[in-house]
Amino acid sequence: MARPPKHWPSHVQYLTVPKFHPSVSTDALSFLKGGSSNRLNSSPPAPPSLGVIRQITDPSHPAYGQHGLFAVRKIPARTLIAEYIGEVHSDERPTSDYDISLHRFPGESVGMDAATMGNEARFVNDYRGIRQKPNAQFSDQRTAGGGLRMCICSLAEGIRKGDEIVVSYGKGWWAARSSS
Repeated sequence: MARPPKHWPSHVQYLTVPKFHPSVSTDALSFLKGGSSNRLNSSPPAPPSLGVIRQITDPSHPAYGQHGLFAVRKIPARTLIAEYIGEVHSDERPTSDYDISLHRFPGESVGMDAATMGNEARFVNDYRGIRQKPNAQFSDQRTAGGGLRMCICSLAEGIRKGDEIVVSYGKGWWAARSSS
């Protein structure tokens, strides 16, 4: 088991590979893991993150008192920063702020939830109130072993060392929170 990075919350299990919830169907599991039965019980670990977790100390920051992910070095344009790792599931999780869509199958939507288990990518904040626009984006990609992962990649401008890595959570994420 990998050691959690500095500033890791004690109530969250640290992961280097996704954990699969029993709600995910066998067909979806096969697709997500690459379709080969010899890969169903293992996944390659995520590459090391290019970000470091830091507490937000600026009172004007929307996540003041919480944490963000900051570039440990200059990150070139269109570079994989981190895989978003958590619990892969197909059950409903309407109250999780760490749940993102991974893939939609006919009759089954699969998400990745990092509320109670995950990696450094769970600390990437939305850009609103921090920057004029995001400097990174979510992107689904296949690993060398064939597994489908949600990744965070830098945009065309790249990211300066020390900058907070921020994405757009999307209108749907914000709409779901404004109605509650």
